[in-house]
Amino acid sequence: MPWNVPQKYFDQFPLDQIVLPPYKPDDLNDIPLPGKRIADNGDHKALMKTGNPVALWKEAIQAYLASIAFADAQIGRVLDALEKSSYRENTIVVLWGDHGWHLGEKDHWRKFSLWEEATRSPLIWYVPGMTKPGSICDRSVDFMSIYPTLADLCGLPIPNHIEGPSIRSLLENPASSWKNPALTTFNFNNHSVRSDEWRYIRYNDGSEELYNEKTDPYEWTNLADNPKYKSVKKKLNKFLPKYNNGITIGNDTGQRMEN
Repeated sequence: MPWNVPQKYFDQFPLDQIVLPPYKPDDLNDIPLPGKRIADNGDHKALMKTGNPVALWKEAIQAYLASIAFADAQIGRVLDALEKSSYRENTIVVLWGDHGWHLGEKDHWRKFSLWEEATRSPLIWYVPGMTKPGSICDRSVDFMSIYPTLADLCGLPIPNHIEGPSIRSLLENPASSWKNPALTTFNFNNHSVRSDEWRYIRYNDGSEELYNEKTDPYEWTNLADNPKYKSVKKKLNKFLPKYNNGITIGNDTGQRMEN
């Protein structure tokens, strides 16, 4: 039990109501070696070797949920203070988490991956006079958009070296059209491109993964080797970085936002 999370937050998630995440024992069979190396941090194997892995799995999920609920409560305290202050109507609030979290999916725990569970993270905006409370935008954006968006909203120039786009149009209208997928990088030259429909992963050895997020939300079927989707890979490949730490690479082969 995390020492800094009070018991009352654990009590919000009774163990008998904990549901294990969707899990496929052979999920890693169609994943290239770099992906398997990322997934295999030893945590899941150690869990499965215990006397009662399901019970321990549920306890780990309970602890995760309790810690998140505790963090949410502390954020609430800050927002309550802002609500009561004189700065309520002229303060932009941006809340984000630096990553998502695996809870056993793909035999993986923690973050450190380019799959949906690790790259899907909170991004919540409040812009006085612009955003509507409770509104949700399902476009795929990444955190490179935070700085240019803040600059745009504040009427400040956006430096030429900034690569991310402003998402002001989505804050004004969450249903606005959006053509930029979300980009995530983990370690050198390993990237994931997430559009509304697809996730494309390319590792530094050139190996690939491709998932249809509409029909395969748990990313169980890697379509990268299917010739049928060559054009999809080519389209998404254009959004990969042209530079990795100053080294030019070939360029020819995500998130739910709330207001």
